[in-house]
Amino acid sequence: MTTSPLSIGRIQRVAGTIFIAWVAVFVFLFYYTLNFSLLISISDSLITNGLMGLGCIILSNMLGYYQPKNETILFVLVLTLVLALIVTLISKFMLKVMFVDELTYKSFLNLSMLLRFIIIFVFLAWCALANILWYRLEEQSATQERLLTAQNLSKEAELNKLRHQLQPHFLFNSLNSVYALTIVNPKEAGTMITKLAAFLRGTLKRDDDVWVSVAEEMEYIQLYLDIEKVRFSHRLNIDISIADETLGLKLPGTLLQPIVENAIKFGLYNTAKAITIVVSVKVIQQTLVVQVQNPFDPEMKATGGTGFGLTAIKRRLYLLFADEKLLHTHSTPENIYITTLKIPQANDENDTN
Repeated sequence: MTTSPLSIGRIQRVAGTIFIAWVAVFVFLFYYTLNFSLLISISDSLITNGLMGLGCIILSNMLGYYQPKNETILFVLVLTLVLALIVTLISKFMLKVMFVDELTYKSFLNLSMLLRFIIIFVFLAWCALANILWYRLEEQSATQERLLTAQNLSKEAELNKLRHQLQPHFLFNSLNSVYALTIVNPKEAGTMITKLAAFLRGTLKRDDDVWVSVAEEMEYIQLYLDIEKVRFSHRLNIDISIADETLGLKLPGTLLQPIVENAIKFGLYNTAKAITIVVSVKVIQQTLVVQVQNPFDPEMKATGGTGFGLTAIKRRLYLLFADEKLLHTHSTPENIYITTLKIPQANDENDTN
């Protein structure tokens, strides 16, 4: 969250220090340079500078409530001139009343009025410009904060949209598997429906979980793989390797299923042979690394699809980590297709969701 460049308390302390120093300078000039009495020196400095400080406060409050969008300079100039004139006349009147018998001082007061007016005007003009700058910085800070809040809400809304789009995506593919099994192997259809019910129950149970542990996600993936193994029987073999130290690590929920589904689709759908899907989970330098490998036939045309699964994963990872390189795919000369997913674990963002 953005903050103002200076706090109000700090500004008040700085302004107070400047005022005291300014009064002291005037007292020194009147007493040691112009040889007026200490009473006259202190009175002139306090009254003139006190009224000037009051003018700054009035100016600050007026600019805080109203600043014209057009012709700001002209508005500030006129306002400063009026205030400077009022402060000069009031200070002259008060000082003449206080020291009515001091002819030398009264003569000096009359001669110095123009210089006093210029000094007061310059000081008030500086004060006005400083206030305009302060209020605009404050307004800009508030605007940036609102923009950041809106961006965070937009990101959260898009993440939720992607998650809720993925769930029906899983459901439709699983129902297709049930339908295919009822035709190919009706005896196993009941088993698959039971597993599908458990799979969907788990989906609903973790609907609000943005982040889940590796153990929870792999349990969820195992349900999906059980469904696919019932459908494809001996043709589908699964080799899962999970490092013990990764079980408590976190990753975005419902993230691995589209990757595993993609591996099964491109590895199994275009061949009658048995294949092995290899899933490995490990941690490297505080980064959770998940690899999914599947064989493929480069001469066979892959089964078409929407491509929504991997695209949604890339988008979710970018929204969460602002990194487009956390999902990587490549193939080896041995015709093995490898999908690598990386989830940073260094920060505490997992615990904050």
